Amino acid sequence: MSRRDLLDVAIVGAGVVGAAAALALARDGWQVALVEAREPPRWRADQPDLRVYAFAPDNAALLADLGVWPSIIDARAQPYRGMRVWDAAGGDELRFDADVFGRRELGWIVENALLVDRLWAALPAAGVRLRCPAQVIALQQDEGADHAALELDDGTRLRARLVLAADGGDSKLRTLAGIDTYTHDYGQNALVAFVDHARPHEATCWQRFLPTGPLAFLPFTGGAGAGGHRSSIVWTLPEAEAARLLQVDESGFLRELDNAFAGSLGTLGAVSKRVAFPLRRQLAQAHVAGRVAVIGDAAHVVHPLAGQGVNLGLRDVAALRALLLRQRTASRDPGAPVALARWARQRRSENAVAAYSFDGLNRLFSNDKLLATLVRGPLLGLVGKLPPLRHALWKHAAGL
Repeated sequence: MSRRDLLDVAIVGAGVVGAAAALALARDGWQVALVEAREPPRWRADQPDLRVYAFAPDNAALLADLGVWPSIIDARAQPYRGMRVWDAAGGDELRFDADVFGRRELGWIVENALLVDRLWAALPAAGVRLRCPAQVIALQQDEGADHAALELDDGTRLRARLVLAADGGDSKLRTLAGIDTYTHDYGQNALVAFVDHARPHEATCWQRFLPTGPLAFLPFTGGAGAGGHRSSIVWTLPEAEAARLLQVDESGFLRELDNAFAGSLGTLGAVSKRVAFPLRRQLAQAHVAGRVAVIGDAAHVVHPLAGQGVNLGLRDVAALRALLLRQRTASRDPGAPVALARWARQRRSENAVAAYSFDGLNRLFSNDKLLATLVRGPLLGLVGKLPPLRHALWKHAAGL
């Protein structure tokens, strides 16, 4: 195989994080190949994706720089201007307000399928070499070599100076690279659905902490929810309870949901299909092995209570992009181990702090122990009464 066949970057996994990495690096002038097992279905406005993200401003800026954010906004992205968090056991409410921070919005609620659709649509023009359907079956890294090699199940062999594993929490490429994980099963499921309600959501994210886990109502737009009367719910529950609530009829489910949310948005109406997925905390023991780097869920899976999963993954991409631009300016190898090690230390530290912080919040609020019950409500109120702390928390979540 000639040197002309040597890629700068090969990326495995073309979800939001992998596709964004491919688009960003290709637009920066690198020769990029993207490997994905199956082509995603096209996004359709009449079939909203149950998987939504609370998208942060720094990542919106990243996608704007890549030229895809305007088309996402035009299609369907619900801005949220406020956040209200309170504990079912009582105490003061914690509020975040866009006006206080001098912003038009705090972030946006966006469907996973829409993000993937718009990112994929931009790949051909950027020159990304898409291999789909294809899966990695082997990885070869020789000591001292200036590249790593991937063998695909379609018979293709890709050589690249840098390989990125963006193939999810059960990443095969991470395993092939010999990177283990620290994993903790929460014994909880996140039940998600769309729900209509009598009162408008006021472009606000609502979260009530219950002994069984947090219940979030995220503002949504479109369909029967036009006018601000539809939300995406993320209800964290013990596994058995989530399984039970998937089976009850619609009226029974709405009755229990209304009780859990204390009628905060008025009478609940129609509910969509319900789906639940298991929750775990998982951190890669290393972010780099040779010329392989792990990003997104392949590197970190966190509790969804703060809505930071995809935001952390795209920050992996932004930091890696900045590193590679410095390498390019200095005419250096994009997969140089020394440079990758600096990136890995930074990202591993930030991702670990985030994962264990969310873990701590879940442990504090998702139980009915007397001491925790007495402390958590006043704790939320205390944060709400300290504007500098409240502002610092939001800025960190927003990536600003």
